[in-house]
Amino acid sequence: MASSSSLSSPTPSIPDVIDRLVGVAPGDVIDLIRARRQEARTHAQQSYLALFAPTPPVFGHFTQVDRFAVAAFVAGLHGQADVANFYATGLAGQGPRAGLAEAIATETRRSAAQGPYGRYPAGPLSAEDTTGPTYTVSDTHREVLGARLSAALVHAHLLVFHPRDASPAALQTLLDEGWSSTEIVTLSQLVAFLAFQIRVVTGLQSLARHPATTA
Repeated sequence: MASSSSLSSPTPSIPDVIDRLVGVAPGDVIDLIRARRQEARTHAQQSYLALFAPTPPVFGHFTQVDRFAVAAFVAGLHGQADVANFYATGLAGQGPRAGLAEAIATETRRSAAQGPYGRYPAGPLSAEDTTGPTYTVSDTHREVLGARLSAALVHAHLLVFHPRDASPAALQTLLDEGWSSTEIVTLSQLVAFLAFQIRVVTGLQSLARHPATTA
């Protein structure tokens, strides 16, 4: 999730995203459950704000358009349609360049996988090594996405489906496409935050469907 230094100056006017995605109403059982861990609830919302509504609004060249594009892609990879639609809608609201939203949606579909894949360092865990597809952006969409965003999608796919295969070479690919070290950290935080947010949303949706288990 976003670093503590980037959590300052949140934008309180944006409703709690997890509550919105789950459909939490004030005073309902899920609202009461979340209220028991108010600090975690607040931190999750501030992490969202730091990544998607930062002050100042842009960190380097990793624009809010590109952040929503990566988020829609990552949420789609996790198979969480509600979250993916939320970030796709957020992307549309950023006024992205022509064809970007469509390219993200198509690349998400063509890069779907199961995972996790990859190889552990030689040792007892090597028995769990699993080969799986690697992802590259299609030539059709590389132009509209651009070199930087294309590299970000490939790296995000690596983190979601091939976390064991993360390497200095993968980071160097981002550097070669003009990503700064700070931007790479933010990209990694964004992917990690989406994984966390999706787990919370999925868990709370399950509790909402089975209220008797929440007593």
